[in-house]
Amino acid sequence: MAFLESRCIRTVLTPAVLNCCEAFSCGNEDLDAFFVNDAVRYSQQLMGKTYAFVDTLSLKDIVCAFTVSNASIFTNYLPNARKKSIGRNLPWEKRDLIYPAVLIGRLGVNSAYKKRHVGSELLDYIKQWFVDPDNKTGCRYLVVDAYNQPVPLSFYERNGFKYMFSSEQQECVYRNIDSAEKLHTRMMYFDLMLLSSEKDGFAL
Repeated sequence: MAFLESRCIRTVLTPAVLNCCEAFSCGNEDLDAFFVNDAVRYSQQLMGKTYAFVDTLSLKDIVCAFTVSNASIFTNYLPNARKKSIGRNLPWEKRDLIYPAVLIGRLGVNSAYKKRHVGSELLDYIKQWFVDPDNKTGCRYLVVDAYNQPVPLSFYERNGFKYMFSSEQQECVYRNIDSAEKLHTRMMYFDLMLLSSEKDGFAL
C-alpha cells in the first residue's frame, strides 16, 4: 500500500499544524521559507490553498506539502505546434483559447522521507483529486513552474508532465525574458483527461 495512503493524514496547513509539528525542511530554502512563513498568509489572501500530509505515527512530522490555486492555459500565446498539441483531444466545438487549469504553486517532500517515492505518490494524489466526480471545479490541466534544474525537471517528466514550450528560447520570448539569461523555472503541464479517460474505460 502507498505510503501516504497507509501512514499519513491530509490536512490544511494551518498555524496549529505548524506549531504542533517539527519544522518542515525539503532541502530547498525557498520552499521551506514559503511553507513555514508564507503559506498561511497566502491562503488568507485567497491566493492559493496549502495542504500537508502528516505522519500518523508521530503526528509531529510533515511528510510533504503542496499549494494549489486556480489557473488557465492561454493557448493564443503558445507556438502553433504546442497549441495544436494541447487542444488535440478536445472536440472541435469545445476548443477555445483558454483552458481551465490548476496550478501546483509549491510542492515539497520532507528530506527525512525522501527515497520512498512520496513525491510521485503526491502527484498521483493531486491528479486523482481533480478528476474525482465530487471535485467542485472543472479542471482540464495541471500546470507547474518547475525549477529549471535536472532533478525537478526529470521528476515532473517521469510523472507525465510535458513542457509548455519545446525550448527555453521559446519560453523566454513568451515570458519577455532576455534569451541570454537562464530561465529560473520551466512551465510544464499534465492533461487530466488522460486519467479521466482511463476511468471511463475509453482511450484517447
